[in-house]
Amino acid sequence: MNAILTWFGAISLCAAVAGAQPTPHYTVTDLETLGGPGTTSVAFQMNNAGWVSGGSNLTPGGPQHAFLWLGHGSLIDLGTLEGSACPGCNSGGDGPNGSGAVAVGSEISRTDPNGEDFCGFGTHAVCRGAVWNNGTLKALPNLPGGNNANAFGINSRGEVVGFAENGTSDTSCLDGGTPFQVVQFEAVKWGANGAIQQLRPLPGDAVGYAFGLNDNGEVIGASGLCSNTAIPPFPNGPHAVLWESDGTPRDLGNLGVPGFAVASSINNRGDVVGGALAQDGTVHGFLWTRQTGMQDLGGFPGAIVTTAVCCHTISDNGQVVGFSIDGTTFASRAIVWEGKVPVDLNTLIPADSGWYLQSTASVNNLGEIVGWGTIGGNTHAFLLRPR
Repeated sequence: MNAILTWFGAISLCAAVAGAQPTPHYTVTDLETLGGPGTTSVAFQMNNAGWVSGGSNLTPGGPQHAFLWLGHGSLIDLGTLEGSACPGCNSGGDGPNGSGAVAVGSEISRTDPNGEDFCGFGTHAVCRGAVWNNGTLKALPNLPGGNNANAFGINSRGEVVGFAENGTSDTSCLDGGTPFQVVQFEAVKWGANGAIQQLRPLPGDAVGYAFGLNDNGEVIGASGLCSNTAIPPFPNGPHAVLWESDGTPRDLGNLGVPGFAVASSINNRGDVVGGALAQDGTVHGFLWTRQTGMQDLGGFPGAIVTTAVCCHTISDNGQVVGFSIDGTTFASRAIVWEGKVPVDLNTLIPADSGWYLQSTASVNNLGEIVGWGTIGGNTHAFLLRPR
């Protein structure tokens, strides 16, 4: 996973809730942090049981660790791959699946030999994909020749997706927006047994990354050249991609303007949401289905970006959440789509809550939403429950 408060997926997605329905309202739960006053937390994903994963600082300005929240009580610190041997290492978690397993990106104590910063924490440490399960954090294999990998999603079958270096040097990567990157990267899927599978980019492309998957093993993300594609936490890419369960890549198209399209989430029906460059020059969300292809879902009024972020922002019911970035103030707001209309979630919580909701990151089939915002001057992970 990636550093707290990055522009996490500001190129990603949007979608639609089927049919007309009354405006929902929500209660807000503060998930707190792993540390004391002045520490921060961000929720990245949740499952249908309401369990949440993400990242939180241990001390103000200190390292971030992946966490798991089981619907009550305190956050569980999932640690890093080297534990106490690397007190400054960072990690972040995505998931959990129904068994409580979490996909984790973790730094290790070794500095990257090429000076890269694959995990995005600004430390230039080597980054490894891993899985936390029943109290144990286990590293996943890299692609041959690569130093780095990062895990971004896990399904009910225990399959994990993310991206990994393939060992091919490419100095044009520096032009793609990934700071310090000089080695090509590929979307990958790790099987339940940990075996790594390279997910080839679209024909003519050289690199790719995966954002998420569903329980059918279908994977979504983006591909392109190393000169125009960047991995999270600043994801970018010209081609939104769906990898079928057998690994075959499918180009999901664009909104009539080539150059930027990224798929960010897929539900168990195979519906895909993402973000793409629109005719007005801003980023709009899209919904892609096998029946309709890519549909433009528009943007929030006055926003330069309206998107739903990684990592599971479309439920099996078709509900979609995300955030927008204002074109004047550049402030972000958490949003939920009702029909094809994005609604500011700050208008759907109690006015005296003390919260300002900045972004969402996941919605489950019960309509519960997680993300992050500010409360008492600090950034904390939140859980919204429909009333």
